[in-house]
Amino acid sequence: MTEPTFPFRVPFAQACAIVDTVAAERRLQPQTVSLSRAHGHVLARDVVATLPQPPFDNSAMDGFALRHADLATDGAPTRLRLTGEQFAGPDTALAVEAGSCVRITTGAPLPVGADTVVMKENTALDGDDVIVQGAPRLGQHVRRAGEDSDVGDLLLRAGDTLTPARIGLAASQGLAQLDVVRRPTVAVFATGDELVEPGMSLGPGQIYNSNRDQLMGLLRAEGLEPVAFPTLPDDAAQVTSALRHAGEAFDLVLTCGGVSAGEKDLLPELLQRRGRVRVWKVMMKPGMPLLLAEGDTLGPALFLCLPGNPVSVLATWLALGRRLVDGLQGRAPRALRRARLASDWTKTHERLELLRGRWWIDDDGISWVEPNPADGSHRMQAAADSDALIVLDAGPRAYATGTPVDVLPY
Repeated sequence: MTEPTFPFRVPFAQACAIVDTVAAERRLQPQTVSLSRAHGHVLARDVVATLPQPPFDNSAMDGFALRHADLATDGAPTRLRLTGEQFAGPDTALAVEAGSCVRITTGAPLPVGADTVVMKENTALDGDDVIVQGAPRLGQHVRRAGEDSDVGDLLLRAGDTLTPARIGLAASQGLAQLDVVRRPTVAVFATGDELVEPGMSLGPGQIYNSNRDQLMGLLRAEGLEPVAFPTLPDDAAQVTSALRHAGEAFDLVLTCGGVSAGEKDLLPELLQRRGRVRVWKVMMKPGMPLLLAEGDTLGPALFLCLPGNPVSVLATWLALGRRLVDGLQGRAPRALRRARLASDWTKTHERLELLRGRWWIDDDGISWVEPNPADGSHRMQAAADSDALIVLDAGPRAYATGTPVDVLPY
């Protein structure tokens, strides 16, 4: 093999930087969606308040609106005349005069002249009078206009992922739509003559295609709507034709398998010849053969080629594939968690490792993670029994119980 003209066998941190650069170069365009469809999307433009919140002074409790100056200064009960009712809804333009009060419900506009609300539980009715027990503080149970946010405040930032709370905040401004970054369209391929679809009978030397369903689930968990294609055989002409078809129609083409250096690993040579390879082989375990390329003559899509072992698919997607999809939408890389190792672990190789493990928080609030000893990239049972990837830095090292490590939950 001649010396590659692209990044080859790179450290994990460099691979992350390359992914970020490619994603920034290929940032997807904004689109407008209704609030009902905005959940999970990445906001494309800042949202600035045009309406104060709350929009008017209102009551935080069911009770009675009054003038604090009318209350007895020594904490003795105070008798006030009940002169009306203001419920949540249209403002009835009531005013509170000296020595009077108005019945009010939560969220109702505060009557003119009132500056305090006393809870219903702290009062007693006597005919047309209200007896106030004790003295609430001035302004108690009153929500002032603009105390949450005021006109001109920055409410949401471009790049924010839209959670239910953020969508609710936008709705409180009267917005029915938001500008979000378009989600990428994704085609999914598995490769290999050995693969048989679940539900069919296995022949000698065959295995079931588990990667496609795993990857489809990982993509759907990110709110994407991937399209699964039939398994690609180990045939260069058929692989080229299928990838060219997908490369013309999708933003991202994901493949599993056929990306290492074996006789039937067709993708590296194909993408070097027909595309532009941005990185091939990352110093990580599992998942070293990962390849990222632009299609060029295969179409405008990005091609992210993952290794064929099922744990490698899981690890490379969570560590780099998801980072690419996030970057295409302008979302910042996701923060890792921090936990203590629950048992000793010895790492004997140079590559960064993504080890499977179980993550939990104990009764004292300390985060722990237990490594799974079945660390082979084919050991899918271990991945299914785990819920996190433990990030072990490059280089051999003995890790003692209690050592802090980064954790990537899944």
